[in-house]
Amino acid sequence: MERRTVGAAALEVGAVGLGCMPMHWAYSASQQSGERALRAIHAALDAGTSLLDTADMYGPFTNELLLGRVLRERRPEAFVSTKCGLLVGDQHIVANGRPAYVRRACDASLRRLQTDVIDLYQLHRPDPEVPVEETWGAMAELVAAGKVRALGWCAMGARAQRGYGAGAGMYDATIRQLERVQQVFPVGCVQAELSVWSREALDRLVPWCASRGVGVLAAMPLGNGFLTGTLTPGQGFEPEDVRARHPRFTAEMMAANQPIVAGLRRVARRHDATPAQVALAWVLAQGRHVVPVPGTKRPEWAVENAAAAGLRLTPQDLTEIATLPAALGSWD
Repeated sequence: MERRTVGAAALEVGAVGLGCMPMHWAYSASQQSGERALRAIHAALDAGTSLLDTADMYGPFTNELLLGRVLRERRPEAFVSTKCGLLVGDQHIVANGRPAYVRRACDASLRRLQTDVIDLYQLHRPDPEVPVEETWGAMAELVAAGKVRALGWCAMGARAQRGYGAGAGMYDATIRQLERVQQVFPVGCVQAELSVWSREALDRLVPWCASRGVGVLAAMPLGNGFLTGTLTPGQGFEPEDVRARHPRFTAEMMAANQPIVAGLRRVARRHDATPAQVALAWVLAQGRHVVPVPGTKRPEWAVENAAAAGLRLTPQDLTEIATLPAALGSWD
């Protein structure tokens, strides 16, 4: 698989990563299987994927434990990315950016992952009660201690705060925070939603990262599964599945957004590929510093996603995708 450099630390990863979240969090619980998830991770590594993205809150904790079972056997092949900063309660999720907590969380993740070092340690969310410089400073201490190789920032909160269609100003607050923490310690990567149907990060965030040598981990590059073309309007989702509350996954909006999938299918036919592979290839085409991190719990989809690294879209393909209709369905 093609290799890409992640951030100023010059850490190399396979061009397509693996998001481990669906194995234990946010999607249909009845389809979660530890053994199948293990096979998916092994299949991804076999296909050349190296970046494995998880977080302590997924489960919570069970996703890191599962990944640790793989790393115990195949650590040299993997680039391990995990996150801290969010605590899961009975009814809600809260941010915790206190330095003492960050240190404890890192040590706990290292134990669960069965590794001596985390390649990329990301702040899942900043704590509004703690100056972000204090949180980031504690994370920088982990690098100095040899427990972490590089630091990353999750900009996933921007969508919920501003809503789809917010345009150029959507990530303004994120960029201001990134500029603050850059004064403390270099930001290696920023993780943000980026896909054919969620392009807001291209306005300012992706160029900001490119100009500073910061990598971009494209989260949800398959649009929570919609861009794969495998979902049917009105199919319904289990209550704990995030798509059950997502405005774009009502039966009406899924039907209205079918032209996007149809456009991906047209391009896919020209390349003997799948709509998912075209969607991932589009993300890869947004810059050499961009690495899509599609999530899956199925071995066959992990292999299919990895193969997208070899798909090269033509200028005609990119123009056609650029003219697809904007996605309908807003959080506002």
